[in-house]
Order: sequence, then structure tokens, then C-alpha cells
Amino acid sequence: MPAVSCTNERHGVSTVLLVRARPAPHEWVLPKGHIEAGETPDRAAAREVREEAGVEASPEEYLGESEHRAPTGEGVRVGYFLMRFERAVSAQENRAVRWCTFDEAADLVRFENVREIIRTAARLLAGGSR
Repeated sequence: MPAVSCTNERHGVSTVLLVRARPAPHEWVLPKGHIEAGETPDRAAAREVREEAGVEASPEEYLGESEHRAPTGEGVRVGYFLMRFERAVSAQENRAVRWCTFDEAADLVRFENVREIIRTAARLLAGGSR
């Protein structure tokens, strides 16, 4: 299940794309979804951000992964990619979308492992290391 830390530069500031979670629409999450047959993780990440948020984006760097249990009890592994915004397109899903600063995004997401992925993306964009 790939996810993205999709960035867009507005007024010289990089921002992070969040969407409302489908099972818990009061929560903000990074776009993510399942890899389809024959699809690579980076291609799945690009497809998911397009479908969920209406954003064409290019995967640039793998940020890492996390594992957790879904509400159903199923084990889930999520890989995260830093992606570069290319253009807005029509979304296939009806979700609220929000571009945030890295600090705002870290405050809005629920899980610490996702906050760490957001911080990793911010460090990489600032020219630092993981």
C-alpha cells in the first residue's frame, strides 16, 4: 500500500497534500491505497494521489514504510514516497483536500509514524538527510 508525501511549492514554501480519510472522514491522512496487479509501488502512489486528490504528481524519492493493524485486524504495510506536484486534474473520489505546511500537516495527522514521514520529507526538501 503506497502513500505519498506530495509537495507543491506555493509562494516559495513547500506544502504537503492531505486528504480526508474515507473510513474516518474527520481525520486527515496522506493519500494511499492498494497496489493493483502489475503495478509498481511508485506507479500506485501516483495513481492513488490522482484518484483521491485530483493531483498529477511524480514520485521522486522513497521515504520509508510503516506497519499497523487496520480496524479489521488485518496487518497493513505502507510505503511512502516524496512526490512533486505537476498539475491539478479531476479527482475520482469525493474527498476534501488540503495543502498544508509541514508543521501543519504533522499537527493534523493522527499517528506518530506518519508525522515522522512528514518530517523526513521536510528534511530532504531542505537539503538535509533522513
